[in-house]
Amino acid sequence: MRESLKLSVAALVVVLLGALPAMAQTGRIGGLVRDDKGQPLKGATVVAENPAASPPSFTATTDDKGRFSIIGLRAGNWKLTASAPGFQPSVGQVPIRTIGQPNPPVEFTLAAGAPGAAGALAGVNTKELQGELAAAEAKMTANDFDGAIAAYQAMLVKVPALSMLHLQIGRAQRMKKDYNGALESYQKLLAADPNNERAKVEIGMTNLEKGDLPAADAALSEAAQNMSAGREVFYNLGEVKFAKGETDEAMKWYQRAIDVDANWAKPYFKLGLGKLQKADMPGALEMMEKVIAVEPTSAEAAQAKALIEQLKKG
Repeated sequence: MRESLKLSVAALVVVLLGALPAMAQTGRIGGLVRDDKGQPLKGATVVAENPAASPPSFTATTDDKGRFSIIGLRAGNWKLTASAPGFQPSVGQVPIRTIGQPNPPVEFTLAAGAPGAAGALAGVNTKELQGELAAAEAKMTANDFDGAIAAYQAMLVKVPALSMLHLQIGRAQRMKKDYNGALESYQKLLAADPNNERAKVEIGMTNLEKGDLPAADAALSEAAQNMSAGREVFYNLGEVKFAKGETDEAMKWYQRAIDVDANWAKPYFKLGLGKLQKADMPGALEMMEKVIAVEPTSAEAAQAKALIEQLKKG
C-alpha cells in the first residue's frame, strides 16, 4: 500500500512540474533615476530580473528626464537594478501586479562613484537607444533569436558601457540551445563586472540545461560561498541538487533562499515537492499553503491549490 502511495505521489510531482499555466497577463513598471543631487540621469540602465519568470530579465534605459518604463513583466517579485557609468548601482525588490491598480512608480537615487567612467554615454541618443532595445525585445518575442542577438551586439558596439546586454544575448543563445555561446556571453559580463551575481546564476543554469550537472553544481556552489549571495543563487543551487536526485541537499538550499526572502513562493513550492517525494503529506500541505499565503497570484499558487485538492481527495 505504501509503495502504491509513493508511486502515485511521484506521478503527481511529475505532472505538477510540467503544469505551469500556458497563458498569463503581464504588467508594467516605470519610474525615475536621479543622481544624489536630485538631477535626472539620462542614459541610466535599469534591469528587471526574476528567475521564476519567462523571460527572466528585461532592460531599459532612461530618457532625457531620467524616466524609464518596462512592460511585459509577469506577476511576482522582481529585482530592479539601476546603474550608470560614474555612479554606484542601486537595487530594489518590487512586487509586480498584472491586475487591478497599476504598479506604483519606482525612484532610484544613484550615488557618485567609479570616477572616470561618467563620459561613457556622452553623445548617445537615449531615445534612439530605447527604440533599439524595444526592437530587440520584439525580435525575442517573435522567436527571431539571431535577429535579437545581432541587435543587442550592435548596441554594445555603439555603447560598450551597456555590458548588461550580455545577459540578453545569453538568453537568446540559450533559446537557440547554443549553450557554449551563452556561457561565453556571461563570461564577458563577468569580465566587465566580476561580482555580477546574475551572470554567475545564469552560468550555473546554462550548464544545467546543457546537461553538465557537475559544472552547474560547481558554478553555483562557488557563487553560494560569496557573503553577498542572494536568493537566486541559493534557489538555483537547489534546482541543480534536485536535478541530481540529491533531494535532501536541494531542500537545504531552498530553505536558504527562503531565509533571504521569506515572501518568495518558488522555494516553498519546491520544498513541498521534496516533502511529497518523502511521502510527508502534512509537510507538503504546510508548504503549499505557505505558497498561497506569500504569493496568491503566482503560477506556483495555482499549482499549490490543485495539489492541495488532490492530496485532500486522496
